[in-house]
Amino acid sequence: MYGILMPIGSQITLLLVLMMSSKGIAGVPGVSFVVLLATLGSVNIPIEGLAFIAGIDRILDMARTVVNVLGYSLAAVVMSKWEG
Repeated sequence: MYGILMPIGSQITLLLVLMMSSKGIAGVPGVSFVVLLATLGSVNIPIEGLAFIAGIDRILDMARTVVNVLGYSLAAVVMSKWEG
């Protein structure tokens, strides 16, 4: 969107940094925006671009939280059945 060309090495680095910094992101509402803000700033991508995803991120954040809660609930049920 900004016309920034990123070589494949930079893309892989960005992918790895985002994967490492987003561990545990589903358990904390609203933290995905903070992680993106910190990561994009560190790889010289304009931070103003986050304004484009700010509106939709809240909906995606709610979906991530639902999946996280359902996963933890299912794990508790499985462990309960397993333990008797």
